[in-house]
Amino acid sequence: MKTLIKNGYIVTKDNELNQVDVWIEGTKIKALGNLETEDLEFDQVIDAEGGLITPGLVDVHVHFREPGFEYKETIETGSASAAKGGFTTVCAMPNLNPVPDTKDKLNDVNRRIEKDSHVKILQYAPITKELNSEELVDFKALKEAKAFAFTNDGVGVQTAGIMYQAMEEAAKIDMAIVAHTEDESLLFGGVMHKGQISEKLGLPGIMSATESSQIARDVLLAKETGVHYHVCHVSTKESVEVIRQAKKHGVHVTCEVCPHHLIMKDTDITEDNGRFKMNPPLRATEDQQALIDGLLDGTIDCIATDHAPHSHEEKNQSMVHSPFGIIGSETAFQLMYTHFVQTGKFTLAQVVKWMTQTPSEIFNLKTGTLNIGSCADIAIFDLNKKLTIEDNFVSKSNNTPFIGEKVTGETLYTLVDGQIVWHRGE
Repeated sequence: MKTLIKNGYIVTKDNELNQVDVWIEGTKIKALGNLETEDLEFDQVIDAEGGLITPGLVDVHVHFREPGFEYKETIETGSASAAKGGFTTVCAMPNLNPVPDTKDKLNDVNRRIEKDSHVKILQYAPITKELNSEELVDFKALKEAKAFAFTNDGVGVQTAGIMYQAMEEAAKIDMAIVAHTEDESLLFGGVMHKGQISEKLGLPGIMSATESSQIARDVLLAKETGVHYHVCHVSTKESVEVIRQAKKHGVHVTCEVCPHHLIMKDTDITEDNGRFKMNPPLRATEDQQALIDGLLDGTIDCIATDHAPHSHEEKNQSMVHSPFGIIGSETAFQLMYTHFVQTGKFTLAQVVKWMTQTPSEIFNLKTGTLNIGSCADIAIFDLNKKLTIEDNFVSKSNNTPFIGEKVTGETLYTLVDGQIVWHRGE
């Protein structure tokens, strides 16, 4: 199939907008630039309407809940939600039922993905059996079954010895360890950031050291083993500094930050409501600034959503009883553009790179760029469209504190391997 995208703009690394046409042949980009296409016939012509053309967004941290928790989300609805947000490659966490901790279980998840997904889903495998045990999985077998990387996201690895052994095994087969860093012995039943707001609301708090102390442990183990160690959803100033120093000392560590931690802080929590409960929690103002500074100086590598759907009944209660997590696939680009590009804190080129090229590079993915010969994974955004985030998500869930917020930017089209998987108005 031959497709032409016309009347769109790309952002250069110098943050300049250049008008381009994109010629797609089959699943690849054949040509781009100011193309002479008048004498050519295309099977499909897409009018970008003056919008921004980017590589398809890449999210290395989502939860799609299937199998086991389909009432929250499914592979079909989660991937459709990602497509609506402009994401073409997403990496799904293994906190499922059953946990994909064997070759057969992982093969079953991948068969479901192949059958139902609208976008490219790369499936994580766990580090230990059943996620919360201290028995390592068969790393080699799970790599053969196409595991993307290894993580116990949601619970973390509590024992240093187990994490060290896991890093050794992952390093042998050139795979990444991706860490949810949380020392459970320091939780003390916490549900939000420990500080003045938690005290005001009478809610148990989560110390910053719950996260940063485990990162400090792990970067030392990563240095010993030489593994690629990636930290999920960094949230504290201490964590940023530990990672910054580890990088300076040559440790192969990368990390991500979520839009909600960049945009919100604990002072934005006005009531005891489950929609504000996420893990890690919304932190203090100085933590938020450290995250912004960390992105700008390269300590933090990329932006990921941690899309974590839950049912209305689960989230519509006190933070003490509500599960952790908010959705993010459909709002991430809009929120980043509105809060950071339009305010001049980040350039458009920076945001696009953090959401496409950089996550692809750190995990050696074959996507994230717009080049001749690249796979035609593409998003087109209307940067003039003003809208209000409403409860009309493609996701099965609506658990986000951003409902009612006015933002700018909307996904016009999302293409995966040259095929339209999202079109505004569908």
